[in-house]
Amino acid sequence: MRPFLMPLVTLVLVFVLSSVRANSSQEIKSMNVKRITPVLLVKEIEPIVSFWVDRLGFTKTIEVPEGNKLGFVAFQKGSAEVMYQTYASVEKDAPSSMSAEARKGPTYLYMEVDNLDAVLAAMKDVKIVMPVRTAFYGMREFGVQDPGGHFITFAQPVAAPQH
Repeated sequence: MRPFLMPLVTLVLVFVLSSVRANSSQEIKSMNVKRITPVLLVKEIEPIVSFWVDRLGFTKTIEVPEGNKLGFVAFQKGSAEVMYQTYASVEKDAPSSMSAEARKGPTYLYMEVDNLDAVLAAMKDVKIVMPVRTAFYGMREFGVQDPGGHFITFAQPVAAPQH
C-alpha cells in the first residue's frame, strides 16, 4: 500500500500548486495598473528643478526637504510624472540591499511629445547627446542629458504620408 502513497501525495501537490498558480494568474489579470512613475537618483535635486519646471512646463507636486536641501521631489504635467531622490536620501530610506545599487548609473527616459520643435527650443543651451533624427520606427527624436546625468530622448511621431 505504501507504493501508492507517494504518487497520491504527488498528485495532490500538483493539484494544489496548479490551483494556487491559477488563482495567482487571475489576480494578476484583474490587477489594474494606474501609473508607472520613474524615480531617478541624483547627487543633488536643486539643479533639476528648473530643467523640469522652466524648460518643460512641469509642476513641482511634492518636495521633501533633507536638512537645508531637497531629498525628494516629484514633477507632473498632465498624466506624466517623474520623481527624483538623492542618493543620500535613498541610503537612509531604502533597505541596504536596494541602496547599494543606487549609484550604478544613469537612467534613460523616452518621452513622446506633441511638439518636438518647442522642446528643442527649450533645450537650446542644454547638451544635446543625440542630434535630431527620424528613426526607422516613425519617430522624430533627439536626446539630452539632464543636470543629474540621466538621458532623456524626446520624440514625436512623424506624420504618415498621405496617399
